[in-house]
Amino acid sequence: MTAYIIRRLIQGVIVLFIMTLIVFFSMRLLPGDPLKIFMGQQASSGAMGEEQLESMRRYYGLDRPIMIQYFSWMGGIFRGNLGKSIYYRQDVGGLLKERFPITLHLGITAWILATVVGVLLGVLAGIRRATWIDYVSTTIANIGITVPIFWLGILLIYILGLKLKWLPIFGYTSPFDDFWMSTKQMIMPMFCIAIPGMAYSARQSRSAMLEVIQQDYIRTAWSKGLRERTVIMKHALKNSLIPVITLMGIGLGIVLGGSVLVETVFAIPGIGSLLVTSVFAQDYVVVQSSTVVIAGLIILINLIVDISYGWLDPRIRYH
Repeated sequence: MTAYIIRRLIQGVIVLFIMTLIVFFSMRLLPGDPLKIFMGQQASSGAMGEEQLESMRRYYGLDRPIMIQYFSWMGGIFRGNLGKSIYYRQDVGGLLKERFPITLHLGITAWILATVVGVLLGVLAGIRRATWIDYVSTTIANIGITVPIFWLGILLIYILGLKLKWLPIFGYTSPFDDFWMSTKQMIMPMFCIAIPGMAYSARQSRSAMLEVIQQDYIRTAWSKGLRERTVIMKHALKNSLIPVITLMGIGLGIVLGGSVLVETVFAIPGIGSLLVTSVFAQDYVVVQSSTVVIAGLIILINLIVDISYGWLDPRIRYH
C-alpha cells in the first residue's frame, strides 16, 4: 500500500507540473495585454501614461523573459506565495481564502444531495427492475444528463424567483450570518449542480446493482432465507458501490474546481466566478494559481478514491 501511494503521489506531481506548463503558456497565447485591459478599466480615474505602464510591468514581472516568469511563479508557489492579482490588486492567496469556502459550501452540499439521491434511485431501480420505480428513475436520470445546467438555472430563476417570488435569484449569504437566507439562496444553484451528478450516480448504481444481484453469492444469500434488506445492505450494496465511488470522486473534483456556469448565472462570488472574471481580464496569476490549487485537490481526491476500493472490496490488492 505504501509503495502504491508513493507511486501515485509521484504521478500526481508529474501531472501537476504538466498542467502548470499548459495553463501558463496558454494564458500567454491569449490576445491582448492584461495591464492595458486594467488601465482601460481605470480610464475614468485619469489617463495612465507609458511610464506608469512600464512601472506596472516591472512590478508584476511581465517585462522579464517568459521562462523566467514561469520559474519565478513556480518558485513563489513552493514558498507559499501564489502571487498578486493584476485585476483585483490583492494577493491571490487571500482571494482564494475568501472565495473557496463559498464554492465548498455550495458544492459539497450539492455533492451530498446528488450522491444520496442518485445512489438511492439507482439501487431501487436495480432491485425493482421493469417496474414503475425503474421507469421513473431511468427517466429522471436521462433528463438530468441531457438538460443544460445554465438553461435550467435561468428557468428556475424565471419561475421560482421572478414569477412565484419564492426564492432570491442571486447572491450568497453565509449560513453563519443568516442561515434562513443562506438556505433560500442555495436551493436553486445547489439543485442545478446536483442534477448531473445525481443522474450519473443513478445510472451507474442501477447498472452495478443489476450486475451484482446476479452473482452466485447473492443467490446463496437468498437461498438461506435472509431478508431482502439484509441481502441488499450487507452483501449487494457494498460491492455495487465500487464503480459508483469513481463517479463520486470525479464529481467532487468538479465541485472543488468551481461550478463556473452556476456561479455565473446566480452571481455567486465563488472560485468559478473568480476564474471567469480573471480569464476575461487576462489576470494571469489568478488563473494559474487557482488552477494549481484546484488540480492538487483533485489529484488528492482521486488518490483517496483509489485507496477506498480496498475497503469496499478486500480482494483488491495494491502492488
